[in-house]
Amino acid sequence: MTLGFVRPARIDDVVEITRIQLTTWRVAYRRLLPKHILDQLDEDWITRRWREAIAQPPSPRHRVLVAVEQRESPEAGPESSYAVGFVASGPADDTALAPDEDHTVLDKALGGAAAITDLLVEPRWGRRGHGSRLLAASVDLWRTDGFTTALAWTFADDRVTSRFLESSGWAPDGVSRSLDVDDLLVPQVRWHVSLETAEEPAVTAT
Repeated sequence: MTLGFVRPARIDDVVEITRIQLTTWRVAYRRLLPKHILDQLDEDWITRRWREAIAQPPSPRHRVLVAVEQRESPEAGPESSYAVGFVASGPADDTALAPDEDHTVLDKALGGAAAITDLLVEPRWGRRGHGSRLLAASVDLWRTDGFTTALAWTFADDRVTSRFLESSGWAPDGVSRSLDVDDLLVPQVRWHVSLETAEEPAVTAT
């Protein structure tokens, strides 16, 4: 029997979170980003970043959640648990904005917004509902924290994440930007969802 659930990340998850990020980026984004950039991702820096995010978050509303697949094998005896994905989010800040937006006006509009910074499920564990569970758990926490809107950036050509967000009730808000990756401009689009009217995300095969 296989079960999936979501829990807050712990310090001992840092190595797995780093591995999941590196693996997922190198598989899912291999057609979106230059190979040498993906090959040169700094594992030590990423590990330090996640350790700090979990141990010393900027505020109680900054959270990292982990998706876990729990499998009980009759042959092996005891059950085994695997970290298979994670989501990081917090109050929207300048990183949620496009460079040409009016920060003064938009900061006020984003006062009640949460922003996803990372939402990744390792490809080999995809289509088992882990992404949907991570998103549903985040929505519950955002509402508890008093957020009224949530935002997320995706690469414009990332069809998998775009379809997932759309199926969960999110929509592009018309704002875009381009990341300068080693002199290559990679376009991104911003998604949003109202937490006041949105239904709980259904657990789909993501």
